[in-house]
Amino acid sequence: MAEEVKIGHVSHYFGKIGVAAIELTDGALAVGDTIHIKGHTSDFTQTIDSMQIDRADVPRAEKGQSIGIRAAQHAREGDIVFKVVE
Repeated sequence: MAEEVKIGHVSHYFGKIGVAAIELTDGALAVGDTIHIKGHTSDFTQTIDSMQIDRADVPRAEKGQSIGIRAAQHAREGDIVFKVVE
């Protein structure tokens, strides 16, 4: 059974390009990790295939950083982001 740990929230969603800006408030995230984005109307799981900080690709981001990822579905500001831990 997979466990979910809160790691941050969506601070902005860029609809035209399908990118979610995520503020990491509670933990680190790396390429290959699986996340669950949940909000009032959002509820989906996806694997991180790439992430960026200031338009530069990075393999990992730490608590306190803000990252951009391509979202599998529409996300909204304030949605909670969980990291799925096996």
